[in-house]
Amino acid sequence: MKNAPASRNRRGGPGRSPAAALPAALLPGPLRPMQNPGLPRERLLAMHRFLRLNRMVEEKLSALYRQGQILGGLYSSLGQEAISVGTACALEPDDLLAPMIRNIGSLLVRGVTPRDLFLQFLARHDAPTHGKDGTLHFGNVPRRALIGPISHLGTLIPVMAGAALAARMRGQDRVALTYIGDGGTSTGDFHEGLNLAAVLKIPLVLVVENNGYAYSTPTERQFRVLSLAERGPAYGCASESVDGTDVLAVHAATRRAVARGRRGEGPTLLECRAFRMRGHAEHDDMRYVPAGLLEAWKDRDPIGRFEAFLAEEGHATRAALAAVADELAAPLEEAAREAQDSPPPPPEETLRGVYREAGYEEPWWPAR
Repeated sequence: MKNAPASRNRRGGPGRSPAAALPAALLPGPLRPMQNPGLPRERLLAMHRFLRLNRMVEEKLSALYRQGQILGGLYSSLGQEAISVGTACALEPDDLLAPMIRNIGSLLVRGVTPRDLFLQFLARHDAPTHGKDGTLHFGNVPRRALIGPISHLGTLIPVMAGAALAARMRGQDRVALTYIGDGGTSTGDFHEGLNLAAVLKIPLVLVVENNGYAYSTPTERQFRVLSLAERGPAYGCASESVDGTDVLAVHAATRRAVARGRRGEGPTLLECRAFRMRGHAEHDDMRYVPAGLLEAWKDRDPIGRFEAFLAEEGHATRAALAAVADELAAPLEEAAREAQDSPPPPPEETLRGVYREAGYEEPWWPAR
């Protein structure tokens, strides 16, 4: 009897069972109960609001992108919101924070408004970069202790190590925190920055967002260690690995890392395990992700998990939590409309801010 023809999967290759198609390194670990690290009810509800706002802002940005109003790349943090919100909420307002392209939640926690984010992505003249950039390449050290991201992955690590070192030399009690993806840990700047921070015991918290893929390259083809937290001891610094879909676990681990930095114990490498529920950017259809992997992570939605915890612990009713989205919807739509109606930059803006000049000393943030 002849063998039956092999089935084909959605990419045209030989079909495989869902279990065989899912790399063990990319599957979620055991689902552990969430635990409150001692936060008051008001703080818990504020974190929930930031999580919901993070998602709603990105959903609106995605809609604008698909309407052709946003040009260039749009990078979603869907499924990873707990990392940005949990880490940023664990810092003091004066601590130095350097978000990356998937850290809109961190910016919201620091007081960046949805209107400014919409203006920025739509490249309007009233945006933080006055239309020169359509992503998150902006910062404001004097007002928000924000250092803008650098497109070259890994480069922010030595920059933030230097910023934290400068703060210490000035006698300031400030910790620095920045982010990097699993793919970015393969860069030379990752090694150089973390090694320097460890040698000089710089108060740096390096958050590694291990979301399964460096664009289309799975983690099993990037490194051999089971957890990127294993790299910390090699540099002589503390390290932890936490569930990046558990905002309370992320927050608690970040607080421990911040406390170590303030005590003069040096940097911490904090791995937050999650899964990227959208493509590398909005244009990426994720066809390289095995069928079933997204389904395996569906129950790890950080907002759904946190809302279940809040309801079960009596901090809020399901109805009250659902009402948060209703409260945010109208102001978000108004902010988006204002940004869409805002004018683009005039041609002469192209040459402004290239060199330091009178009246343009702080080009990456409008005076408000």
